[in-house]
Amino acid sequence: MMRIVLLGPPGAGKGTQAKALAEKLGIAHISTGDILRQNVKDATLLGKEAKGFMDRGLLVPDELLSKMLQDRFTQGDVKKGFILDGYPRTLAQAKTLEEVVKLKGMEIDLVVYLDSSDSVIIQRLSGRLVCSKCGAIFHIKNMPPQKEGLCDKCGGSLYQRTDDKVDTIKKRLEVYKKEAAVLIKYYERQNKLYRVAADGKASDVLAKIAALAK
Repeated sequence: MMRIVLLGPPGAGKGTQAKALAEKLGIAHISTGDILRQNVKDATLLGKEAKGFMDRGLLVPDELLSKMLQDRFTQGDVKKGFILDGYPRTLAQAKTLEEVVKLKGMEIDLVVYLDSSDSVIIQRLSGRLVCSKCGAIFHIKNMPPQKEGLCDKCGGSLYQRTDDKVDTIKKRLEVYKKEAAVLIKYYERQNKLYRVAADGKASDVLAKIAALAK
């Protein structure tokens, strides 16, 4: 049983690796983005509250996200272990996560930082395409759809996110590095953090993470 946090800059491959690793290890993949979207889609009390912030162009408060996480941790599949993707992003969130898992009698076993170079991240993100219906991700060069502009899974139209433009990516990386520096130190002090070079093939990166999770 492993409880893993996956960290890394946007475009480092956290979502891809988290899904593959969860399948390989037979543990739950917990994505705060997915949880948030599901709550909004299902119009739960937390989802309605979150939508109010999102509709005003505001970030969903940490308190709301932590409540959604607490709810997710009550589900049976988490007992076998989990991999967290997209959370925490700040020191405050890391401390909240610690409190949440402690309430469930658990703790984080391993924190993996996907170390990816700026040039590779820019190449990955600037070519990224997202399905407007199901959220599936494609890439113009690395993973193109079978039919141009259409999702292979549901047939929805593909689009490029506004924050995947080159100038915006560079700004996002600057912000992330400042936030990540504090998180990295926090987990290093707990002797839980391991860095994995993430510029190579996804299968090679997965093998490195899986070796740490044994």
